Amino acid sequence: MEFNTLSRMGLERGLLIRLVRKAVRNGTSMDQEIQVCSRLEQDHYYDAIARRLGLVYLEDLPPDQVFHADKLETQLQTPVMVRLYPPGRPPVTVLTPQAHQLQDLEERLRRFPSLKETLALTRPAAIRTAVWALGSQTRAERASNRLFDVAPLYSARQVMTGRQGFWAGVGTALVLCGLCLSTSIFLPLLHISLSMLYLCALFLRAATLGHQVRYRMQWPEPLLKRPLPTYTVLVALYRERDVVPQLIEALRRLDWPAALLDIKLVCEEDDQDTLNAIEAQPLPPHFEIIRVPPIGPRTKPKALNYALSGARGEFLVIYDAEDRPHPHQLKEAYGRFLASPPHIACLQAPLIIANGHENWISSLFALEYAGLFRGLLPMLGRHGLPLPLGGTSNHFRTAVLREVGAWDPHNVTEDADLGLRLYRAGYRCQTLRCQTLEDAPTKPHIWIGQRSRWFKGWLQTWLIIMRHPLAACRDMGLIAFVVFQLMIGGMLVSSLFHPALILFLAATLWSMTVLSTEELPLREVIFFWVDLMNIFGSYAIFLALGRSAMIPHERRQIGRRYLATPLYWMMTSYAAWKAVLELRTKPFFWNKTPHTPRRVKLNNET
Repeated sequence: MEFNTLSRMGLERGLLIRLVRKAVRNGTSMDQEIQVCSRLEQDHYYDAIARRLGLVYLEDLPPDQVFHADKLETQLQTPVMVRLYPPGRPPVTVLTPQAHQLQDLEERLRRFPSLKETLALTRPAAIRTAVWALGSQTRAERASNRLFDVAPLYSARQVMTGRQGFWAGVGTALVLCGLCLSTSIFLPLLHISLSMLYLCALFLRAATLGHQVRYRMQWPEPLLKRPLPTYTVLVALYRERDVVPQLIEALRRLDWPAALLDIKLVCEEDDQDTLNAIEAQPLPPHFEIIRVPPIGPRTKPKALNYALSGARGEFLVIYDAEDRPHPHQLKEAYGRFLASPPHIACLQAPLIIANGHENWISSLFALEYAGLFRGLLPMLGRHGLPLPLGGTSNHFRTAVLREVGAWDPHNVTEDADLGLRLYRAGYRCQTLRCQTLEDAPTKPHIWIGQRSRWFKGWLQTWLIIMRHPLAACRDMGLIAFVVFQLMIGGMLVSSLFHPALILFLAATLWSMTVLSTEELPLREVIFFWVDLMNIFGSYAIFLALGRSAMIPHERRQIGRRYLATPLYWMMTSYAAWKAVLELRTKPFFWNKTPHTPRRVKLNNET
């Protein structure tokens, strides 16, 4: 019936036959295939329907004439109908009829010709554009403040509570008093505390290395023949003009029916260079440009929250502008969601550094990412422990993402925060096998800027959890709470005080050169070996964890640049201290990492 109706509307029969076959193959409807058909201009299609029905076709809708109903935002996800109130004229109901509705609509207009005065037609994109513009300011404010308004204790908008500020002051005063009153007692106590913390973190990494040897993730089984759902892809872009063509090409390669893809390119409204670069590309119909009003914190999570209002997919993934995701990643994620219980709310794809060969910074970054995304995170996911998500390639059940409040716009590592918030809400995260290729910074100042933002966000996340540590421990469970402390708290402290351990080791070595073996206190000997194991053991585990996760080609690219590991760790410590200072002066500042396009095979597999 739809075929005959559309044929009467003037559509070419050969094209209709191809659309029918596509719909059968993809498990979609004719309407869905029509919306993404590159050979069928949406304006021409709906204009032809309007002329056949004797209705007015509106190419664009004036946002100020759209009636702001309570549930108007539903039209962002399923644009069906809006009400226009033109000045000095009767109201008009604007429709985007589906193919199966055309015959009934034609019959009704034949019976009641007067309806033609109150009806008009438009394309779905015109309704979405008008609704995005109509509520943009309110939506942006909600995207910025919703989590703080609903659950302020989970929001980083308040950097520290009064209680945390009090205890931070007490701790600082005790440290200063200890240094002033009895350095000979205080420094050994500090030394012991740092050494024990380092040892615990070292054991966690060693356990990860053992897990990596025992378990090797397998490629996913192909999906059974069953209808696929709509999948939303969100990409936040800011000052990313140069990488836009590469991004569009990578997203085109996703192995998912176009009729079931909802790709949203999310840009700041005043980032005209990036918007011009996107508009210069021949975007397929399933791509949509979202313009975010430049208010509130200018952060990636605020932009993602804004775009989430229009997400149509049952599942959702986020990518960064420079990402080259594996084409089969969405299908692997969907297959894993199907095979997993409902409390598995998020799947993290591994991030692999594609430019590890460029210099020593990118090489060590590649080692670090290999150990994290192909070692530590799979182990945590397998054992049901909290997963601090990476900033991209996170696949979500969209309903759960909305339920937990989505991203925190004031947290500059919104990914780690969201992973822990999901865990506290009773959900779990796991990892995937299909990778996403990324590029590491190659210049020290860019690397330090990016890493200091990460440290600042991890510190924000730690402060949020520690606002009520007992409640957090009850929510997470004791083991998960301890693992969180080692992952986030231990990483922060060890990064901040790594130079102190080196100084302690140097002081002990100096003592050993000045004093004879008999005169050297046993405590100094023990400290020496513990410091030696902490420092060089940390380096060794860092390298072993990363190299064991890599394929031979990656290891050959890195060569002997791993010898710069001590310098890399000192840079990490500098970035950590920079983050502590920034948390006081500019807590929500998003230090933007610039990206450049790369000539790589986007379907490269690792």
